[in-house]
Amino acid sequence: MTRSNSKSAAALRDNTGRTYVAIEVSSGEFKVDAILAVLVVAKASSITGIEAIVICGQQPTESSLSVVKSEDSGAKIYFVSDQDELISL
Repeated sequence: MTRSNSKSAAALRDNTGRTYVAIEVSSGEFKVDAILAVLVVAKASSITGIEAIVICGQQPTESSLSVVKSEDSGAKIYFVSDQDELISL
């Protein structure tokens, strides 16, 4: 996050063990949070399932979480707090 000057980042591990990473993307009025950005990157690689996603920085919105859950209801989602606690969402 420091190198990219981003406020949040996410990593997604698919059901075959591949890992994808992304940061939030914004340009003018256009904004995609890190969890949706990493989902787009993974879907572009034709994933068939999500094992887990870890987000750090800003906590994702409920709408972003629901998009992930609709993609794979068994996906585990975690948030790393400012105090380095791993919180299951």
